[in-house]
Amino acid sequence: MRAVVVCPGRGTYTKSELGVLGRHFADAALMARFDAARLAAGQETLSALDGASVYSVAKHTRGDNASALIYAATLADFQALRGVEVVAVTGNSMGWYSALACGGALSPEAGFTVVNTMGTLMQEALIGGQIIYPFMDEDWQPDPARKVELLARVSEIGGRAGHVLGLSIDLGGMLVLAGNEAGLSAFEAEMPPLQGRFPMRLANHAAFHTALQEPVAEAGRARLSPNLFNQPTVPMIDGRGAIWWPGATDPTHLWDYTLGHQVVRPYDFTHAIATAAREFAPDIFIVTGPGTTLGGAVAQSLILADWAGIGSKTAFQARQSSAPILISMGMPEQRATVTQQGA
Repeated sequence: MRAVVVCPGRGTYTKSELGVLGRHFADAALMARFDAARLAAGQETLSALDGASVYSVAKHTRGDNASALIYAATLADFQALRGVEVVAVTGNSMGWYSALACGGALSPEAGFTVVNTMGTLMQEALIGGQIIYPFMDEDWQPDPARKVELLARVSEIGGRAGHVLGLSIDLGGMLVLAGNEAGLSAFEAEMPPLQGRFPMRLANHAAFHTALQEPVAEAGRARLSPNLFNQPTVPMIDGRGAIWWPGATDPTHLWDYTLGHQVVRPYDFTHAIATAAREFAPDIFIVTGPGTTLGGAVAQSLILADWAGIGSKTAFQARQSSAPILISMGMPEQRATVTQQGA
């Protein structure tokens, strides 16, 4: 079975994922190396964070902790895959770093170094913030005019004196917006509440994928050598929808994109999924853990791409019932279909 693997980003290691590394991270020696690297940097180990008796929003959602936890959980799931042919990998936002490791462009240790360094730099700077707001309705019907209208409003707010607001991530039927406090607060005050939870401010998130992150990108380039990067062994689809092919990738260019454009420009996850569907025609999309929240964005992206005749949430659910095209490894029963570990 041909599969595209999708790696999740920040916000996916939540209370229900506490202990996931203890359950699924099978390589004890690799975890020991990750923990040793954290201790050397004066940070709490992943084993301690994941093994805590209580989940702490203040602690577990911090960039210097959350990024490494998510990366390790993603890597564990990727390494547990059995019975599928991975034809490409992609990811959402921070998930690009995980995709680099899953795609062979970074070793597991180098991937951890990149993730832990960038997560720490972003937490230390914590420039700006993020908000999520949908443009699809609850049945996931495409509404391109609504999207254009919302982006025009975002641009107008971002153009006001002292306000910074722009698109951070094109995430299926959601717009992830980023900016400074003035820009974020204006959007929250002026947009109608939707579905009882939007606009939703994301805790401990900075203004990722905007020019506000240039100091973080610069610091990352100073700390992380291009020598960490290699030729990928699996095609990788980045946040522009561009494909990095095995045997045809310049690792220095990959380093430059990863610590440049990817940090300071909008991340088009929707386009990445459309590219994956159209260029690789997989039988299934596998979303690794932790969590299950990215599955909806993948399904919405496939709807927006008009892929396989799926045009709404109802149509997607019908397809899932008859011949599943999306496997979420955060769901034990689905995880069991693509691993030998089961739950």
